[in-house]
Amino acid sequence: MNFPNSGVSSFTIPPTVITGIGAAEQVGEQAKRLGGEKTLVVTDPGISKLGYADATVKQLNAAGIETSIFEDVTPDPTLQNVNDGLEQYRSDGCNLIVSIGGGSAIDCGKGIAVKLTNDAPLAEYMGVNKIPNPGIPLIAIPTTAGTGSECTKVTVLTDTERNVKMMLSSPCLLAQVALIDPLLSLTTPPHLTAAVGIDALTHAIEAYISQRGQPITDALSLKAIRLISGSMRQAWANGENIEARTDMMIGASIAGMAFSNSSVALVHGMSRPIGAYFHIHHGLSNSVLLLDVMEFSVVGTPERFAAIARAMGEPTEGLSLMGQADRAIAAVERLINDIQMPRLGEIGIDLDKFEAVVDQMASDAIASGSPANNPRQPTHEEIVALYRRCFAER
Repeated sequence: MNFPNSGVSSFTIPPTVITGIGAAEQVGEQAKRLGGEKTLVVTDPGISKLGYADATVKQLNAAGIETSIFEDVTPDPTLQNVNDGLEQYRSDGCNLIVSIGGGSAIDCGKGIAVKLTNDAPLAEYMGVNKIPNPGIPLIAIPTTAGTGSECTKVTVLTDTERNVKMMLSSPCLLAQVALIDPLLSLTTPPHLTAAVGIDALTHAIEAYISQRGQPITDALSLKAIRLISGSMRQAWANGENIEARTDMMIGASIAGMAFSNSSVALVHGMSRPIGAYFHIHHGLSNSVLLLDVMEFSVVGTPERFAAIARAMGEPTEGLSLMGQADRAIAAVERLINDIQMPRLGEIGIDLDKFEAVVDQMASDAIASGSPANNPRQPTHEEIVALYRRCFAER
């Protein structure tokens, strides 16, 4: 199989990745190894209420490390969240960050970490490889199988003044340690399991079809597709299924490793403006776009869509190349229907408000750079048409 990018490629992930049941209990040991004396624990109110933040604090205290808890992270973390956490970090005299939660808490922790070592406003670092200095040490502990942020060099932060979800990508954003413990995902409710799961699957699919893909990311992407598509229904139907939860957590993390190094494509380019303008959960905004964008993109790389179909367990023998490729779209559609994910027009967005900003959303999508990685390059007009198609009944 031909790789989209056959030239020289780089591949970066956190220096230490620890996986398995009980991995989160190593936070004290790892923090001590990194020279932690007082740690800012970055989380959100929901995770704090579940007791995961307190358990992390106990582990850190047992290792002789003082703690300060910042639990004001909002869904789709904002620049204000970063600034508030930064102020607490400085006022409490911390020298290490532990982020525990979903992608929002981890992304916020990354923002705080790099803001401590870089003087310019974070908005100036939007894009790829624009951050000059590595952040202070960060330990990332995911509680959902979704963004893979614990293993990526990416953070997404919302600039509420400009209504822009900013994507920053740089090795300077990598956590020093990722602790991936499936036990922490057992409390994820079904609707969130579905949303973050589709987010992870989208990462894997887009990493695999991205024109910036490479052999390492290809291998990780296909493995992630197998793990996620093979376990998402079970994790959604029975949250206490530890085998399914483990496969989902590992799948999400390696999908993060993949897209962090090959980049995402058109789905994510179109998804971020939906989140910025209508405050829709990122996984949900990916889900409402994924099928129609796959149908748009398939002609650009049918051989890769055929490989996705096989990774999802679809029978492809005897079919034409396009017939095999179409099996991938059919498999994703069945999965989305089985876990009861809605359409774009079914998530409470007012049609008139949607039409008022759809042209600007298309411009914002192109400006993000992600659509340029797509195997079929969309025009502005095609993106607008895709948004409208996603809004309509399927």
